[in-house]
Amino acid sequence: MAVFTFLLFTCFVAFFATWKLRRDKLDTSDGYFLGGRSLTGIIIAGSLLLTNISTEHLVGMNGSAYRNGAIIVAWEVTSALALVVGALYFAPRYLKMGLTTIPEFLEKRYDGLTRTLVALLLIISFVATLLPIVLYTGALNIEAIFEISDLLHVSQREGIWITILIVGGIGAVYAIFGGLKMVAYTDTINGFGLLVAGLLVPILALLSIGDGNMLEGLIKVFEADPQKFNVVSRESGIGIGSRTAILPFEVIFTGLMVNQLYFWTMHQSIIQRVLGAVNLKEAQKGLLYTGLLKILVPLIIVLPGLIGFYYFGESLYDNPDSVYPSLVKKVLPLWLTGFFVAVMMGAILSTFNSALNSAATVFSLDIFKKYLQKNAPEKKLVMIGKWTSALLAVFAIGIAPYVANAPEGLYQLLQQLNGIFFIPIASVIIAGFLFPKVSSTGAKIGLLFGLLFYVIMYYVIQVNLHFVHIWGIEFVLNILVMHLVSIWSPKESRFVMQDAGILDLKPWRYAKAFSIFLIVFTIILYLVLGNV
Repeated sequence: MAVFTFLLFTCFVAFFATWKLRRDKLDTSDGYFLGGRSLTGIIIAGSLLLTNISTEHLVGMNGSAYRNGAIIVAWEVTSALALVVGALYFAPRYLKMGLTTIPEFLEKRYDGLTRTLVALLLIISFVATLLPIVLYTGALNIEAIFEISDLLHVSQREGIWITILIVGGIGAVYAIFGGLKMVAYTDTINGFGLLVAGLLVPILALLSIGDGNMLEGLIKVFEADPQKFNVVSRESGIGIGSRTAILPFEVIFTGLMVNQLYFWTMHQSIIQRVLGAVNLKEAQKGLLYTGLLKILVPLIIVLPGLIGFYYFGESLYDNPDSVYPSLVKKVLPLWLTGFFVAVMMGAILSTFNSALNSAATVFSLDIFKKYLQKNAPEKKLVMIGKWTSALLAVFAIGIAPYVANAPEGLYQLLQQLNGIFFIPIASVIIAGFLFPKVSSTGAKIGLLFGLLFYVIMYYVIQVNLHFVHIWGIEFVLNILVMHLVSIWSPKESRFVMQDAGILDLKPWRYAKAFSIFLIVFTIILYLVLGNV
């Protein structure tokens, strides 16, 4: 029965997305890489949520919540603030310029070499961090719930390898043959499935714990360890023990918001959906709807971890990434397990094929067209994009099994590695918008300084600071270095943002009101749960 529901939902998603794309032109750059600039708010929000939420969240964040409590919620809730900035500030400017990639802006603002360096860093970050961890955590979850190794009579390691190959292969097919619009449509359906299936896990668990009464179940979970519900960490981000701290509260005011701003307003795999919007109104809707969803998402990726502590106590402290799969097997009826695994695979596929599509877009338009064939026809660029997706998928599949045994959990590992790339790129982009005197030479030196600073401070010297604090210091120093270098090598002409005249730039009439609601909601949530 589980296999039947798995196949039924998976086939429905594939059929629906293929049917929706039957009349789309996928042999042009806009058609393949930006979904023909036709995405609406709901599609953008669904795709953004699924591109972001994958099994490294379901497995990793629930595992962290089980061991460390709800402090991990800051990664999600503060996203709403960054999405507000994205909707009100960045989206109008990106769409005005008619961008296809973020590196394209860097050439307009600085020069071609800055564009190329950032494009290469983006591709490296996709292959070295995001893609392998997404595949591995996905395979771990499916193996734990479906017990692939037992079904195929192989070892657990071989079962995970086989799952990585299958999921990676299917994700590559989606990204290669369907482009951004295929990814966006499958994301939206899987996003709805994720919300339903993800909420079913804590709901069924609380009903079981409370003997049919959810509130009674929640009270029992709370009473098992009230402190775990507090979202304000008492850890120190400075001094001895700070390197192993999960998320000290003070980091929200240093590097965390810089990271959130980068991810939600500048990261190619996220912002590509916004660039594919039919107009500014729909782009703003998509970003702000996502902000609301991100505030609610902890019910799926934090609460189950707290429930896991009620069920398993400290028995899984040495293996927190097994908590969520164990909870799913415990509370879901067998007939629902197949649907749940299908949704899990959809979440993996979404993040995986989104990253592949974005990497292909960056390589085709920012590297191949610029350096290898300047007058390449549209069909050639699409073909190069498809080959890039295929090659990167092979690399990611090969690397994925080696990210196991992360000491602080897989989600924490992903964030630590992201710091190598995210903050230097964020510094250069933010300087491009806010500091007109920063020159192209300053941007390149700042980029290099940021990369070396984080690697040396965190991995070589191993300074006693939480890695998010290092992000904050790095960001400030990057901006300072860029300004100092720009005094020595000043910018020759002032950048003027040109209107490409591609889209309707009339804003959504409720954008500011919705933004205020999200900000107030976030502050109230911290005031309430910070006093538990």
